[in-house]
Amino acid sequence: MTTNPVPTRPVGFDAFVARIAHLGSAEGLTHGLAFRPQPTDVIISPFGKCGTTWLQQVFHGLRTRGDMDFDDISRVVPWIETAYDLGLDLDAPQRARPRGYKSHLPYDLIPKGARYIVSIRDSKDALVSAFRFMEGWFFEPGSVSIETFARKQYLRRGARRDYWHHLASWWQQRHDPKVLLLCYEHMNRDLASTVRRVAAFVGIALDDELLGIVLRQSSLEFMLAHKNRFDDHLMRERSEQVAGLPSGSDSAKVRKGKVGEHAAELPAEISAELDRVWRQEIEAKFGFASYAALTDALLREQSA
Repeated sequence: MTTNPVPTRPVGFDAFVARIAHLGSAEGLTHGLAFRPQPTDVIISPFGKCGTTWLQQVFHGLRTRGDMDFDDISRVVPWIETAYDLGLDLDAPQRARPRGYKSHLPYDLIPKGARYIVSIRDSKDALVSAFRFMEGWFFEPGSVSIETFARKQYLRRGARRDYWHHLASWWQQRHDPKVLLLCYEHMNRDLASTVRRVAAFVGIALDDELLGIVLRQSSLEFMLAHKNRFDDHLMRERSEQVAGLPSGSDSAKVRKGKVGEHAAELPAEISAELDRVWRQEIEAKFGFASYAALTDALLREQSA
């Protein structure tokens, strides 16, 4: 008589990589890349841990006047790259118009023909957030150091799926009228302005009541209080089925929402390595010596 192995969380980086490889299929990604959006569709496509879930909530609240009748925000604003594996039909009618989707793809890979909202974030904060998101879900806490995660996972370049390629690809499209480029740090400082810009971009009339609803329901306090709607429920269930992870993992994407938290958590040598890659990948191409210089330039352009 055989018994199923007891679900366990990986211990160590190599075991983490081997297990997470089961999460998404090549067929699923191919299906997502072949999606043909409608011209009115909105695709929210930041790099991972750069404000995607936050923008999904803002967008869905705007188009529905605050609908919260969902178990996972990515059920009502589907993730293009994983929809096929999760049994979600990207062409199915949605609860309200315009239709909305999530992605993490750079501009050169994303399905064309829609409108795009992308928020950018300091790579150092995004790295810390990604590490904390995976810790306790895809590997045992304490079994992988943030240094190892940074060097072997986050700092890897190539295949057009790294932070710097994503940023460069969307930065070059910032003047396209079908692209709205936002900054996580500015969203954090002035959410009301972000909501107004998103509403105008997607063509939703914004009255004072709707603004109040969206501001309340996309606040950190509200999203933390309802974090089970934003905990990657669908992907967490899949990870338990295909990657042998134990149930009950905390994969909540809503944590602190802080700007600059890397200063207390990121080792100095990793911070310096991120600066070096920035110089190679962003400063060499666009002339911005730092992330702050790039976002200052974006603000000046958008205020002109």
